[in-house]
Amino acid sequence: MPDMAGKVVLVTGGARGQGAEEVRRLAGRGAHAIAGDVRAADAAELAGSVEGPGSASAIALDVAAEDSWRQAAEEIRARFGRLDGLVNNAGVAAAGTVSGTSFETWRDVMRVNLDGVFLGLKHCCPLIADSGGGAVANIGSGVALVGYHTAAYAASKWGVRSLTRSAALEFAHRGVRVNAVHPGLVETPMTTSNPAQFDAMVQATPWGRAADVGEIAEVVLFLLSDAAGFITGADIPVDGGFASGGLAKRIAESTGALTSPPG
Repeated sequence: MPDMAGKVVLVTGGARGQGAEEVRRLAGRGAHAIAGDVRAADAAELAGSVEGPGSASAIALDVAAEDSWRQAAEEIRARFGRLDGLVNNAGVAAAGTVSGTSFETWRDVMRVNLDGVFLGLKHCCPLIADSGGGAVANIGSGVALVGYHTAAYAASKWGVRSLTRSAALEFAHRGVRVNAVHPGLVETPMTTSNPAQFDAMVQATPWGRAADVGEIAEVVLFLLSDAAGFITGADIPVDGGFASGGLAKRIAESTGALTSPPG
């Protein structure tokens, strides 16, 4: 179990869903978790509800706005004097193909999913380095490990892979590790709102089920911890085997070449 005692970690998109679970678990392992979110009131409510031995606070943060990042970094430096970790978790989804995606939608997705990660790295990695080193976990997606039809979303997450490597190379000599976590299907209110799509994704997952947010959060905490001290620039899939060949699995099962996966 990763020990995060005494570490200060910023989680973007930390008010709800995956980010909120990361905030809870960081505080539960002794860290001070900062929930950064455009939903400042929701982030503050979450921060007030977490259980120790660590603690949590909230900060207003629009990941697509550089001024917001500058202000957040300055506030963290002034309030805590350090930053040991960053989780670039904030993201949005869009289901359109190339032909079915407007340029406005394309830019909206890129602003949050790619610009947001770039700005987080740009403004937080130097602060982490000045604090004696630490780690960043960028939240990508299983669709960044395969070909996928969702043009804007998939492209943004492929971009996260490249940014992860660029930052890992740049900040290695300053003691900052940068890795990417690529979740597959995760059971959330958003993913289960479309039962047909959810079921299709389960069928394409060799492990035969969706992940829960805690399974993703545990990998994130490991990468932020000292136990992962020799891991940087890596892509870590947490996808039940989706990237290893979900389509091949469906074909093989339909022909009887594979037995049903564990339920």
